[in-house]
Amino acid sequence: MTTVSRLNDVSINDDASTASTALEVRDLTVVFDGHRAVACAKFHVEPGEILALLGPSGCGKSTLLRAITGLQPYSEGEVRWNGERIDAQPVHRRGFGLMFQDGQLFPHRNVARNISYGLKGHHLTRAEIETRVTELLELVGLPGFGARSITTLSGGERQRVALARALAPSPRLLLLDEPLSALDRDLRDRLAYDLRRILKTTGTTAMFVTHDHDEAFAIADRIAVMTDGALQQIDQPHHLWRHPATEEVARFLGYRWFIDVDDERFALHPESFDLDTPEAASSRDESSDLIAPFTAKVIGVAGAYRDGVRYRVDAGELGLIEVKVPSTVPLDTDTQVQLRINSQTVGILGA
Repeated sequence: MTTVSRLNDVSINDDASTASTALEVRDLTVVFDGHRAVACAKFHVEPGEILALLGPSGCGKSTLLRAITGLQPYSEGEVRWNGERIDAQPVHRRGFGLMFQDGQLFPHRNVARNISYGLKGHHLTRAEIETRVTELLELVGLPGFGARSITTLSGGERQRVALARALAPSPRLLLLDEPLSALDRDLRDRLAYDLRRILKTTGTTAMFVTHDHDEAFAIADRIAVMTDGALQQIDQPHHLWRHPATEEVARFLGYRWFIDVDDERFALHPESFDLDTPEAASSRDESSDLIAPFTAKVIGVAGAYRDGVRYRVDAGELGLIEVKVPSTVPLDTDTQVQLRINSQTVGILGA
């Protein structure tokens, strides 16, 4: 694994001791024309941690990111680094890096000169700069690209160059605003893996904004779900998915149905339902059932796949749901079927 040297080295219950905290945001509020775009945001980021701000477009996540960098004034709250307030520090004194979704590269500079631009003002020799650029190009998977023109690069390659430039001065905190959103899905998935690897290899403390669930779960150590200007839940990805704090969070994550069983409220998604067939019963763990099988009526085919067919069924109080069935089990319209809910595929609200 490539090692890159550092220059100069160079849930809403988000309590943490100052000693273990790099970034700390306390009750930060941003107001636009009387509207609170960000409402009392409170969280911390530990050294070397990657925190995702996940939320729908217009929820205030980019505004919060800009406020932390010092680009956006805020009416209330504090931003601290290593326990010290930095609210009054200008942007260029905070030692933070910022990367946007379009990369904002200089088309008149080649790849190496774009990356070295991030080292401006660090008083390095030409040899030191060349070494740093070479290290970073290898790290982001573009060895030998230094002399290439920016205009000849693909979208994914440009984002790798933008990341290398942002990492060049070893920022204390790297803030990324929708860094992969302009890319197609396949490329986005590949770069999400690479982005996490690169940030972890360099030990970079980072926050990134995204509206893409898969991206957040693939990259982040913790995810902060944000809606309507407010942070709703901050948690590790696996715990966030299995234990959404509220129905609002669950719906945003993709859960669509809710049931109450023994004083607990469960959130369900399309993969929560299994057709109760003799074949399924032979391999099913009965202890994983939340409730007894219930009857539903087939309405029609919702989609066909290589390994099965997804049927739309009327599930009574749960309404219309879709269930995937093996191609070997064809179902006719109006057929009565038995469905089960597997507890291993549901969320438990409020836990």
